[in-house]
Amino acid sequence: MAKDVKCFNKIGCVSSLGMGTWGIGGGYWVPDYSMDREWVEALRKGIELGMTLIDTAEMYGGGHAEEIVGLAIRGFKRDELFIVSKVWPSNASYDNVLKSAVASSKRLGTYIDLYLLHWPSDAAPICETIKAFEKLVDDGVIRFYGLSNFSVRGIEEARSCTKKYDVVAVQNHFSLLHRDDEKDVIPYAQREGLMYMAYTPLERGQLARNAYLENIGRKYGKTAVQVALNWLICIDNVIPIPKAASIEHVKENAGAMGWRLSREDWLEISRVFGSR
Repeated sequence: MAKDVKCFNKIGCVSSLGMGTWGIGGGYWVPDYSMDREWVEALRKGIELGMTLIDTAEMYGGGHAEEIVGLAIRGFKRDELFIVSKVWPSNASYDNVLKSAVASSKRLGTYIDLYLLHWPSDAAPICETIKAFEKLVDDGVIRFYGLSNFSVRGIEEARSCTKKYDVVAVQNHFSLLHRDDEKDVIPYAQREGLMYMAYTPLERGQLARNAYLENIGRKYGKTAVQVALNWLICIDNVIPIPKAASIEHVKENAGAMGWRLSREDWLEISRVFGSR
């Protein structure tokens, strides 16, 4: 298994590139069983290639994505994997967080390494959610917890609620074409030692077809996809989580690991895309 990892004081080491599962196993709360075998095979191939962080959520396919992840990880050493799942904001109350986490854990067939609040919630105060997260850590259902789609202000509010365990991670939308978080959330994560997971890092294929990135990739024998992902990997604390829907895509994504853009190329890519 290839080793390209990033290490964090609070959670230890994880693969520098993860796998996302939005759209795998269905859509918004609706399961789809039509490609289960292909999805399981894709995730297993990704693990074999070193992408041992897998991100999922109770909302993805109404929990079916978690079931697919559970099938895919069978036979692999559990302590070499890092499984992330998320609770939907309508389930953010104390009792519902506990119920959701246990249900997710059962679908996965294992404990959850990192449990996130999927979006800020209007259904429950953040301190109530954090209290439930801490209970889940004590109960061994989850190891760590964090937040998704949160601003620095929201992260700090959540951290002010903690009694026993701190927030360890944030997952937000970040890519070459969506760089708002580099102004505040990513620097904050770096200062505070939080893992930052970047979802939609390829902008649903837009960056795969980018001629400029293709040209940069020729210097390294890499594709535009691999350059776009490596640009993210080069940023301290950032773990991109591209979708892992097919073996072909998983193999290409994995080619973003094991090397790094030169500092000069990274800065030039940043400049070119920053001017758009």
